[in-house]
Amino acid sequence: MHRCIIKALARTHSTRRTYASLSSAANPLTYDVCIIGGGHAGCEAAAGAARTGARTLLLTQNVSTIGELSCNPSMGGVGKGTLMREVDALDGLCSKVTDAAGIQFQILNRSKGAAVWSPRAQVDRKLYKRHMQEALNRYPNLDIRSGSVFDLVLGPPPMEHDFVRSEVKGVKLDSGEVINCSQVVICTGTFLSGEIHIGRKRFPAGRMNEAPSVGLSASLNAAGFRLGRLQTGTPARLAKDSIDFSKLVVQEGDRSPMPFSFMNDTVENAENQISCYQTATTQATHDIVRENIHNCVHIQETKKGPRYCPSLEAKVMRFPQKSSHVVWLEPEGYDSDLIYPNGLSCSLPEEVQISMYRSVPGLENVELVRPAYGVEYDHIDARELGPTLETKRIKGLYLAGQINGTTGYEEAAGQGVVAGINAGLSALHRAPLVISRAEGFIGVMIDDLIVKGAEEPYRMFTSRSEYRMTLRSDNADLRLTEKGRIAGAVGDARWTRFQTTRAEIARVSELLRSFILSPQGWQNHGFDRKRDGNMKSAFELLRHRNVPVEDLIPVIPELNAIHPHILNRVATDAVYSSHLRRQEADLRVFMEDESLALDPHLDYSTVEGLSSEVRERLGRVRPTSIGAAKRMEGMTPSSMIYLLRHARRKNALHVHHEHVVDAAAAPELG
Repeated sequence: MHRCIIKALARTHSTRRTYASLSSAANPLTYDVCIIGGGHAGCEAAAGAARTGARTLLLTQNVSTIGELSCNPSMGGVGKGTLMREVDALDGLCSKVTDAAGIQFQILNRSKGAAVWSPRAQVDRKLYKRHMQEALNRYPNLDIRSGSVFDLVLGPPPMEHDFVRSEVKGVKLDSGEVINCSQVVICTGTFLSGEIHIGRKRFPAGRMNEAPSVGLSASLNAAGFRLGRLQTGTPARLAKDSIDFSKLVVQEGDRSPMPFSFMNDTVENAENQISCYQTATTQATHDIVRENIHNCVHIQETKKGPRYCPSLEAKVMRFPQKSSHVVWLEPEGYDSDLIYPNGLSCSLPEEVQISMYRSVPGLENVELVRPAYGVEYDHIDARELGPTLETKRIKGLYLAGQINGTTGYEEAAGQGVVAGINAGLSALHRAPLVISRAEGFIGVMIDDLIVKGAEEPYRMFTSRSEYRMTLRSDNADLRLTEKGRIAGAVGDARWTRFQTTRAEIARVSELLRSFILSPQGWQNHGFDRKRDGNMKSAFELLRHRNVPVEDLIPVIPELNAIHPHILNRVATDAVYSSHLRRQEADLRVFMEDESLALDPHLDYSTVEGLSSEVRERLGRVRPTSIGAAKRMEGMTPSSMIYLLRHARRKNALHVHHEHVVDAAAAPELG
């Protein structure tokens, strides 16, 4: 095996691999889609492909670890909660599972506008894994089996052109078994040539005590993909009974938890929420890190770790002026004796870790059940992908999750649902599902990745979106569920629920718009209104943030029968209504640029006026629209003018050709 890997890695990127043959396997199994990996991306990809009607197989090294929370026992957060809502709007699983497994729920940023509200939940690790596995085990069109994929089975491309080198025909397991399929989604997380670091020790693993996926790295490299290395890490797990919680700040959940899923009105454990605890590092903590950082093989400038969830070593090095960093102690579940110290990820030697952890208030006598460690793993340059997350190099091959340079469960789930749905649609020869930057955080994330790539682990934030007043966590269903239904990836139960919700929001909005009073009339009901003579509707009154929608119930008794979730959504729409009108102009310009398509196989040497540097960048990224080309690094205004002329000329010729065909096919009028 090692000889095969070394041989494959020695090949240059220009080398074309030979095509494997399916005929060597006796009676190979046949599926439409194979999903490789059972993490967050893999779970959503498997369910998404199966929802389209494609016969789907989820392959993972160990079926008992499907749905495992590898790092923190929480879901959602700033930006991430919106991603989860969008996965749910496309009929995905993670939000429903979180509602069943959550043990503390919060809406972050509630003191700010609803555009940046972010649902977050602490979850019970065992419950999350159990509910996810139960959901997948009963999913129609989906089979699950254990197996380690060693290689991709490829054949010649369906048509001759310069860029696509080959087409997926199946996968080959390390046992030698071959499985036929036309689409493969790789969701290997940190397992792709994964290596764990503790102090100066390093050993191959994707997670502690779990073997990495090595053959696939060699297979991708041999196919010509550019591979890089990224890093992440996880803190130690602490013995709960060795912590002095009396010294710490208690954090409680929301009294009335807001469900993640649009299918739910409440969460299962609303009346049984647990507490988390806040502490912080000290100067002594930082001194221990500085004194031992030379013993950390994980801390290297040549590899990029996460900027927004950095290790303690990285924080101490990056912010030498800070004397402390916040640490959250998070229970891992109802019946767990473990505490997850969020903020204390490191890769210090094991013998040093115990003194470092004991320098934190409340942890003076703490016992480590499992040491902290860093992980280094392979990823591909995401500019090799298109907006469906299919690779440009191999037809039928999709990539999702950390293999694309992202970090986080939610980012993985968002990519997984898009890749899985599109793999299923492609297998069934149906039109793809593409989510643009104007339609969702998922679209923002994918566009960022495929246009700019990821030089460091990519995390989603609300600030990454130009249209965050439109792309809120509360309206993800209104933005994406109908789109998913048209594509064929949203089930009947979700669609029925959505139609009812949408109709109710429209009815209540119209009720509020039609209830109009004068300034005197509103004052008579106790509302502060200037006597300017202007009549104002109840909907317009809600634009003022000091007017809660509940205050309108005595004035409009019909509102008393409306579900609070619907009332709050209508109130949020009212608050942002004037802002959204202003944003519509920006959206029109954006959609004009996105509608000017670029051929992903365009020969840029035929576009006059482009510099050789710009041609090289365009040839590497191969944007699919003028909008995507604009967002590329290194694109000059003059280059955009030449490219725009070329795109408009090509589109005009395409439209003219369609008119000619339509005219020729039209029946004569008698």
